[in-house]
Amino acid sequence: MASTYIQRIPSSAGNRKTFTFSAWIKGQTRNPAGTTGGALFSCGTHISNGPLFIIDFLNGQNLRVEDTIAGGSQPINVRTNRVFRDTNAWYHIVVAVDTTQGTASDRVKIYVNGVQETSFSTSTYPSQNIDTSVNNTDIAIVGCRAADSTNKFFDGCMSHIHFTDGYAYTPTSFGETDSTTGEWKIKTSVTGVSYGTNGFWWLKDSIATTDHSPNSNTFTVSAGTLTKTEDNPSNVFATWNLLWYPGNNMFGINGNTKLSEPSNVWQTSVSTLANKTGKYYMEYKCEGNYAMIGCLDINNSKNGINDRNFGSSTDITSYGYGYYNADGQVYNAGSGSSFGNTYTSNDIMGVALDCDNKKMYFSKNGVWQNSGVPTSGSTGTGAVSLATGDDRCYVMACSVQDNNIGANFGNGYFGPTAISSAGTNASNNGIFEYDVPTGYTALSTKGLNT
Repeated sequence: MASTYIQRIPSSAGNRKTFTFSAWIKGQTRNPAGTTGGALFSCGTHISNGPLFIIDFLNGQNLRVEDTIAGGSQPINVRTNRVFRDTNAWYHIVVAVDTTQGTASDRVKIYVNGVQETSFSTSTYPSQNIDTSVNNTDIAIVGCRAADSTNKFFDGCMSHIHFTDGYAYTPTSFGETDSTTGEWKIKTSVTGVSYGTNGFWWLKDSIATTDHSPNSNTFTVSAGTLTKTEDNPSNVFATWNLLWYPGNNMFGINGNTKLSEPSNVWQTSVSTLANKTGKYYMEYKCEGNYAMIGCLDINNSKNGINDRNFGSSTDITSYGYGYYNADGQVYNAGSGSSFGNTYTSNDIMGVALDCDNKKMYFSKNGVWQNSGVPTSGSTGTGAVSLATGDDRCYVMACSVQDNNIGANFGNGYFGPTAISSAGTNASNNGIFEYDVPTGYTALSTKGLNT
């Protein structure tokens, strides 16, 4: 979560000229202005006078590698032209530093998903054989936050974090191309990698801070709580799509699994994954006043996905369907009809979306509203009937006003809050508070390909 970081202070110096950082990451949140940064890895104490080495997302978008050594000079300042805005994808980030190299541009290399970055807005490379701020005695090594900052956290997911002291590796040491799909994928079993004195392999199989390299360089959780997630590079779960902003009042929290609208203005977001076929289940928990949950047909809506007032009870397009918490009605095309109970803070709302039969069902605290039966197929007992047609493609949609709302797309959490008890789920894909209807699964890449 966005106030958590880990650290370790080396008792002895390592190789300050050569090292590699590798991590799989997802979901760095950005506010609408894109001004939030997120540090993946950092070593040091002070940004102005050094020492401070940092790998982060500058302004939440451009990847930066920067080193300010003691005294304030800055031998490394490399920033990609490329921006990283996809909050749904897992990225594999590798940074290899080797100041012993004869060619300046070989001294700092950045790779994303197995491919070396070559286009930079800034490209200051270190002098040959210079010592960096990394691997110095008594200089903190920090993950998920800048070493000198109290607020520059990485608000997303991280997995399989490697650091090699004294070795500059390429991405093929930690990832590989899938022979069937051609996609870059994680190596869950890494061999042939040396870690040196201060190297480590963290977040291999769990959220424990145990080092899985031969070094036993275990980290300490210095603030916050590490949260386990079902989301991983092999099965990507939906989150809220923070690339789409109808205004400047919507914020993503906790890896974009929670929406926050503090300005008393209706704002909408949609899921990062869409679906034309299949059956999917998800849960929501409100924390404030006004909310509407439902779905949008993105293939046919004229202004639905660009309409900041999806959540308004009088301004839903004909291709949007929403259950309004204040009156318990379902709205479509600006018209509401009685459906179920109202809902408020701490109520857990379930949504079962049957794309095969174009039906949607809602539950409140485990009770299906309007006597709904999600397994009733084309009969649609107690369902909201969606427009029919093979070209229908739906995203989940949520509108809030003066409210926070956490979405559990299958990770078992509403934002940072874990479910209290897990219901049954025959698909074995995702963890939810209540029982998942038979035939339904989580909205994830595994679920979409079932």
